[in-house]
Amino acid sequence: MEPAKESSLPAPESRQPDPTLDYDYSNFFWGTGNDVFDIFEPFEEWYKAARPAGYYLFGLPMNTGPGARVDIVETKTNKELKNLINLASYNYLGLSHRPEVIEAAVKATERYGTGASGSPILSGTISLHDELAARVARFKRKEQALLFPSGYSANLGVISGLMRSGDLIVTDQYAHASIMDGIVLSKANVRYFRHNSIGDLHRKLKGFKGKKLVIVEGVYSMDGDLAKLPEIVEVSRRHKARIMIDEAHSTFLFGKNGRGVAEHFGLENEVDIHFGTFSKTLGGIGGFVAGSKTLVTYLKGFSRSRVFSCALPPGVAAGLIKALDIVESEPELRTRLWENVDFMQGLLRKAGVDIGDSSSQVIPIMVRDDDRIFKIAEDMIHEGVYLNPVRYPAVGKHRSRFRISITAGHSKEDLAEGADIIQRVLERYGLCR
Repeated sequence: MEPAKESSLPAPESRQPDPTLDYDYSNFFWGTGNDVFDIFEPFEEWYKAARPAGYYLFGLPMNTGPGARVDIVETKTNKELKNLINLASYNYLGLSHRPEVIEAAVKATERYGTGASGSPILSGTISLHDELAARVARFKRKEQALLFPSGYSANLGVISGLMRSGDLIVTDQYAHASIMDGIVLSKANVRYFRHNSIGDLHRKLKGFKGKKLVIVEGVYSMDGDLAKLPEIVEVSRRHKARIMIDEAHSTFLFGKNGRGVAEHFGLENEVDIHFGTFSKTLGGIGGFVAGSKTLVTYLKGFSRSRVFSCALPPGVAAGLIKALDIVESEPELRTRLWENVDFMQGLLRKAGVDIGDSSSQVIPIMVRDDDRIFKIAEDMIHEGVYLNPVRYPAVGKHRSRFRISITAGHSKEDLAEGADIIQRVLERYGLCR
């Protein structure tokens, strides 16, 4: 069915707070009792009520690929909602459904089969993997690159493979969960500095005499702002700390050639470890780290998340190679993306929508109302916009929001219609300035 132009849900003022949503996952992290399974029953009791109250909105299945318009199944009612404006996908350049990418993946699958069927250090490496790693290294202008089965596993493998107990890792307080989990596995000392606060970074590095690694993100995935990389590099070098940048949301997009935020600031050679993903701009799956030959050689032996995982499927690797071809040969895709970003940010700001300090294709819609975020999300999808509600633990409590992802595949008409729906729904809740 086509999305209704007017929401059929009750008016916001008629809704009463749902006591179910006074609890969240944090209330069930610890449990009493002596059996590991003791926590299941109270969690299940809560979730049975919490899911229809809003948690069902996570993981709604799509019946289409992640294009500018999507059909989704609203699992609460089991109804299909058609032709929603998709503002939730990381498919920033629309490469996942490019015919050339699909053809390359199909041909490789026909030749090699559906999976690599082995660890990359044993029987899992095929020629396509070596070709992809070499292409990434050349694109990033680094000596070598190392592939991982996912971006998450890449951060785990690099951080825990390099840092040890007694070392110091200093990272931004908004660092991605994969960074935090890699730190935990490394057993290194950790200090978090206030988001993009150069003074606090200096304080956290000051006085430590051992091995130091500073980890930041190029684009912060929940706020859409950039790392203050020039100042971060200057302070890190002053304290003789190595620097790692997570460019999950910026590699293949930022900079004159799309090499990322480090290129954008002219600091590619000042950053020691360059991390990126294939699951966003290139439309596939996997992660990589690029840097010196000595770095990659060492990580091949000590990145357990790679050593003990199966290598990327051949079809995925071939599709990624073709997607990288397109990135390099069609810079106009990036131009179109940034035109769309400017257009959408302008519409939202003019409408009085709080989008924080975003300066990227990731645009938060700040709601800061954990109780009402799910109800607002329901209105959004019934009005015709597919957006995901974001609340704790993905962000701090009382920092709930929606997160828009702009792509080159959106038309100006898509974005104008989407902005109009967003404004209309938020005005209903008194959330436009």
